[in-house]
Amino acid sequence: MLTELPYVVYADAQGQIYNHPYLKAIGKSGEQIVIPKPQDFIPLPEGSKLFFLPKCPPLGYDEKKGHIYLLEDLPFVSDKPCYGVAAFMPPGYVRCLLPAVEYVHKDYILPLWAYTAIGWYDDQYWVPAFLIEDNPHWYPSQYDDRFLLPQIKKKLSHFPRNRLLKHLKHCATVFHCFAAKNAFYERWEFPVPTSPTCNARCLGCLSWQEKDSCLPSHHRIQFVPSVEEIVEIALPHVLYAEQPIISFGQGCEGEPLLAGDTIAESIRIIRQKTNKGTINLNTNGSVSNIVSKIIDAGLDSIRISLASAQPEYYYRYHRPINYDFEAVKETIKLAKEKGMFTMVNYLVFPGFSDTMEEINALKHLIAETHLDLIQLKNLNIDPFGYVRQMQIPYRAGIGMKNMMEELKKEFPDLKWGYFNRYL
Repeated sequence: MLTELPYVVYADAQGQIYNHPYLKAIGKSGEQIVIPKPQDFIPLPEGSKLFFLPKCPPLGYDEKKGHIYLLEDLPFVSDKPCYGVAAFMPPGYVRCLLPAVEYVHKDYILPLWAYTAIGWYDDQYWVPAFLIEDNPHWYPSQYDDRFLLPQIKKKLSHFPRNRLLKHLKHCATVFHCFAAKNAFYERWEFPVPTSPTCNARCLGCLSWQEKDSCLPSHHRIQFVPSVEEIVEIALPHVLYAEQPIISFGQGCEGEPLLAGDTIAESIRIIRQKTNKGTINLNTNGSVSNIVSKIIDAGLDSIRISLASAQPEYYYRYHRPINYDFEAVKETIKLAKEKGMFTMVNYLVFPGFSDTMEEINALKHLIAETHLDLIQLKNLNIDPFGYVRQMQIPYRAGIGMKNMMEELKKEFPDLKWGYFNRYL
């Protein structure tokens, strides 16, 4: 554990990273500058990525003078711009602070990553974060492409006409989706994207962005796979894979409920053959009668995505089409009534998710719906753009750890995590 704050790290125009000799790393909660405590930092997890942020000079804290400074030029080198640095952590970690940089001159939109504050001390990088769930199935070291490519060739030889499998090959090799790679490794969570359309326009959608935004992280599936295409690759997975989960609803598609009949029929056929494995649905929860149909076909668990428990901010982020926040709550309650293991995929953002207004709204939602588990997922989005579009008030949150502890006190039986569960 750190006993003092790490030092600011910064980059030049070529992306070369340096550490400052005395200015200390700080962070942001929303737009509010925060001076963290040393114990807020953990060593940068293995498998993390580093980014430098052009036209975004970093802020650093001089402990002796008690001042915060903006590093517009490279220290000790005049007239060369200095840029901030951010970290992106692997699955299972929750960020507590955003990068402390100045966005005034930024004239672009950052790609869809969860940008995290970072510092340097004792020959290593440190980040303000904590591990919410440790699951070796999602370690980056488990996904070595040298072993993947022969598996893809083998699988495609068995199902040469399956369009869904070809789509997953693209996700596995071009976008390096871990879940898509699992489809070929024949283990763990198997993704089943089905819907090329959506009934929401989420700000941080991974497969669709407006023309004036950044590029999406994934190509959205362009077809609805047939029941036969789904069953012929999903059924062997639940029968023979290690701890198999079949998950409908992925980052490379729209809203799966819009292909609900196809999903329900696929599940019905699989469940006629076997009760093995966990069949899961990731959804926005917008159409409860379709959810009910899918549950009756043999679903085991459901995960509803939520960027805010406050209707006002829910609408600003998700921008729903022909459904409302009440419909989402009804779906959560319906799933619980029908015996589903019910999760919320909570898209968290420091400076918003940890405000008392949001915490109290989430408390009300938990009490009303009796959900089983909250997944704390770092929201992948440009921090500056998100604050502006969501119109978040200019104030710091109480801290992500404190937010979780506040909820744990009131709901001691509520489970916390990051990943879908094999039941």
